[in-house]
Amino acid sequence: MARPWSSIVLPFGLIALVFACVAQASIVEHTFNVGNLSISQLCQPPRIITAVNGQLPGPAIHAREGDTVVVHLVNQSPYNMTIHWHGIFQRGTPWADGPTMVTQCPVKPGGNYTYRFNVMEQEGTLWWHAHISFLRATVYGALVLRPRGGAEAYPFPTKPDREETVILGEWWNDNVYYLEQMAFLTGFTARNADAYTINGKPGDLYNCSNGNQTYKFQVQSNETYLLRIINAALNTPLFFKVANHRFTVVGADAAYTTPYETDVVVIAPGQTVDALMVASAAVGRYYMAASPYDSAIPQGPPFSETTATAVVEYVGSEGEETPVLPSRPEYNDTATAFRFLSNLTALVLPGKPTVPLSVDTRMFVTVGLGVSDCQPRQLLCNRSTTVFSSSMNNNSFVLPAPGAVSMLQAHYSGATAGVYTRDFPDRPPVVFHYTADASDTASLPYTPKSTKVKTLRYNETVEMVLQNTRLIAKESHPMHLHGFNFFVLAQGFGNYDEATATPQFNLVNPQERNTVAVPTGGWAVIRFVANNPGMWFMHCHFEAHLDLGLGMVFEVQDGPTAETSVPPPPADLPQC
Repeated sequence: MARPWSSIVLPFGLIALVFACVAQASIVEHTFNVGNLSISQLCQPPRIITAVNGQLPGPAIHAREGDTVVVHLVNQSPYNMTIHWHGIFQRGTPWADGPTMVTQCPVKPGGNYTYRFNVMEQEGTLWWHAHISFLRATVYGALVLRPRGGAEAYPFPTKPDREETVILGEWWNDNVYYLEQMAFLTGFTARNADAYTINGKPGDLYNCSNGNQTYKFQVQSNETYLLRIINAALNTPLFFKVANHRFTVVGADAAYTTPYETDVVVIAPGQTVDALMVASAAVGRYYMAASPYDSAIPQGPPFSETTATAVVEYVGSEGEETPVLPSRPEYNDTATAFRFLSNLTALVLPGKPTVPLSVDTRMFVTVGLGVSDCQPRQLLCNRSTTVFSSSMNNNSFVLPAPGAVSMLQAHYSGATAGVYTRDFPDRPPVVFHYTADASDTASLPYTPKSTKVKTLRYNETVEMVLQNTRLIAKESHPMHLHGFNFFVLAQGFGNYDEATATPQFNLVNPQERNTVAVPTGGWAVIRFVANNPGMWFMHCHFEAHLDLGLGMVFEVQDGPTAETSVPPPPADLPQC
């Protein structure tokens, strides 16, 4: 028989530890007013964008491991809105994850919703963004998670003197909402961005961008800076450099890495990188530069071959000559991209998760482009031909229709009919030479539209091979998984070959991420434990490809206890 709490005697040291942990944890509370912001960039007249609290980027959230974050979303914009807390596990709070029609119906204009979640076993840099339409082009911000012990608790070779957040983005001169709507209605893809940005500003190399359209970082000689780098771009991986400076990478996607020395950071949309930079150059002014990486073969849609810049300005150099510009990789420098993205490894720490060695479910999933028939709601689509599409295992994902319920609501209530089906396949329907030019035939690219999920038992271990295809074009797809981190066991080019790839698996200290850039014309192997009940979106973090259907959902069943089950929805959950 269990004893009442009043009769349980705890050692004094344990009591002190419990009270210390409770005292350190706190509630971090914000109000996000989403509304119109008038802004002018690139010689254009002022135009209205959607932004949070009148800022671009939006406000940063700073929390410590163990804190509870509460964000009151007030939608004063003319568009439906949701916010996704990119990389947060949302254990016990699946209703706060944010992707529209997956975990919630959108917050309508004039409506509000409170997101509430705990920061559990995560330290480093994450971010938040709109998860509906192209609105995340301007609705985004940093989510900084520090250890409870402060900067002294960082497991870095050198403790930083200061920290700076560097958010890389994209800028359109047109209304991104209308661009996305027209692309959907016609079946064409939306055009790419007009410029790239650093902390919302394009920098000196663009027309009309001198002065207040270039972000400045002031540094002190010989101090060490922790740069929290976020790629918030919709569709573009980026090379990141600072002239005459090097980096020591110490984290990625809020997971610590073994220190990795480099002069260039490669970062795909959705990813974050924490890097130490010592201000050891001669006193002066230096450009920080973000330039595009175009991985598409033989070619992708036209993109802006330009460079965003910010200025790293040493104390004492104010007013000096034009900053030094770093050399930049070629736009199609896949070798540099692969070298960086494949060489990171995890910093194994006591008490932190390690890669599971046994596997319950193995999946082989093709990711790539294709064609589909026009959908009923694509009113301007040419129905005499097919239109661009994308898919996973030849299933092109569509969200439940507007006016339905979200997938999580259907899961919780058990009323899934007409919302989704549980038949996402473990393998593609046809085995072919996935990366050969000859595979791009008239029949193979065709993919049907559906809303399919893969159902997993609680605590099931999943290994997934992500295989890029040559259909339409080979391309590096940044695949993001909600609700979990995964271990990246191996990456390579060409068709995945189990016999040669398995011996390459890193089962000791593989990098831990929530977004992996599958090599162009290649593959990546990931492994994770489904210990988080709910409905978890997995999709390409190119917004254009997500709209075309490059996604699927994992349905993770409840565990044996109330704590390992999906809780009831919050009272203010938006209704469709």
